[in-house]
Amino acid sequence: MLPSFTVEGLAESVRSGNVTAVEVAEAVIARIDARDPTLHSFLTRAGDALLDQARAVDDKRARGIPLGPLAGVPVALKDALSTRGLRTTCGSNILEHYLPPYDATVVTRLREADALLPGKTNMDEFAMGSSTEHGAFGPARNPWDRARSPGGSSGGSAVAVAARMTPAALGSDTGGSIRQPAALTGIVGLKPTYGRVSRYGLVAFASSLDQIGPFATNVRDAARVLSVIAGHDPRDATSRDEPLRDYAAACGASVRGLKIGVPDEYFSSGLDPEVEASVRDAIGRLVADGCVVKKLALPHTAYAVASYYVIATAEASSNLARFDGVRYGLRVDAARLGEMYGRTRDAGFGAEVKRRILLGTFVLSAGYYDAYYLKAQKVRTLIAKDFDAAFAEVDAIVSPTSPTPAFLLGEKTGDPLAMYLNDVYTLPASLAGIVGLSVPVAATKSGLPVGFQISTPHFREDLALTIGAAVEATSPATGAEPKVG
Repeated sequence: MLPSFTVEGLAESVRSGNVTAVEVAEAVIARIDARDPTLHSFLTRAGDALLDQARAVDDKRARGIPLGPLAGVPVALKDALSTRGLRTTCGSNILEHYLPPYDATVVTRLREADALLPGKTNMDEFAMGSSTEHGAFGPARNPWDRARSPGGSSGGSAVAVAARMTPAALGSDTGGSIRQPAALTGIVGLKPTYGRVSRYGLVAFASSLDQIGPFATNVRDAARVLSVIAGHDPRDATSRDEPLRDYAAACGASVRGLKIGVPDEYFSSGLDPEVEASVRDAIGRLVADGCVVKKLALPHTAYAVASYYVIATAEASSNLARFDGVRYGLRVDAARLGEMYGRTRDAGFGAEVKRRILLGTFVLSAGYYDAYYLKAQKVRTLIAKDFDAAFAEVDAIVSPTSPTPAFLLGEKTGDPLAMYLNDVYTLPASLAGIVGLSVPVAATKSGLPVGFQISTPHFREDLALTIGAAVEATSPATGAEPKVG
């Protein structure tokens, strides 16, 4: 029996010798064996390699070698992150048997921190989705209600943490793919500033939007994982050489005197009444802690969904052109090269990926580029300027993370627009490249989690974590776990 199943607790227990890394690994294997068959959060497991990782940590401790900050802490990995010698599928048939020859930078940093990596988690194919239903290998299920979606596209990582199979996991967030599943599964999810965490080794969906971040069961644990994976990487041209802050210490800072912005645009039609009530209660608790609330406007928010689905699909069309059956991945042979391309991509890509490639190719085509792609980029600039103006008046902006609690599997797969609108509150921060943090604040009458989103200026992850920790300290949802056996 482990004394703790948090990042902080496990790292301290392994470091002090109260528990061995092998004991942690064995406990994680047992939990995944017992819980994942009905939840399907993992696509590929590390197997014996996990125990080898644990033995290496224990050996370091036995020899008196200082251990890394995540020593013995299991961290699951979204299956869009390259892992040397361990299958990386991106949830797609086209990469079903792909074994990368290298690790993503974040994976390297986790290994250097002595973390344990139990496997790769389920996702929407190439991160294109909001429900983890669009992958080639079956949907992940929400541990609070297995008939419901855990959100997406990083739903497998969220489920692994929510069901306490691992205390932390990494996901990627292009338009809400960390924050939305965190909200729907009742855990913490952080999208750092674009450029704060290296994207090297992340299989790209939309290169100007993709960002890697942590899931955890509490804010301080998310901060500890961020401290390991953040920082400049010369192998990523978009990585920024900005000073890192003490993220763990930020979780204990006071919020008294902070100015909190509440945008009217995030409390409009389509917002579930129970979600709104829970978020407004959380705002009230921040006021009781000494925060000052200010109403503000983000006038171009209404155009975020349309702008995002032009820009993201255009970039996806370009990025996914490399999957053609020539160098790696699936190949469907044919007599002619062009025919081989077509057959390979038709067999390898699912319906949602094909839809987005077609849309992206269209908006980039001659005669339509100015009308769609260029205009969407101009709108993106206006959205970013809205945030700049708001942050001149307030320290942070708060809102719901998702307009509704978790929805039923299959409920929205037949209506792409309804699915896209799940990200209506997360997309603006993605387009602006700012920080977004989701923290659980309550449950609905039916027991489904509600997420509270905190947005802060570029490279102010510390401020989001400070506010998130304050919300967590008074949240009735703190520590809540689904019954998963």
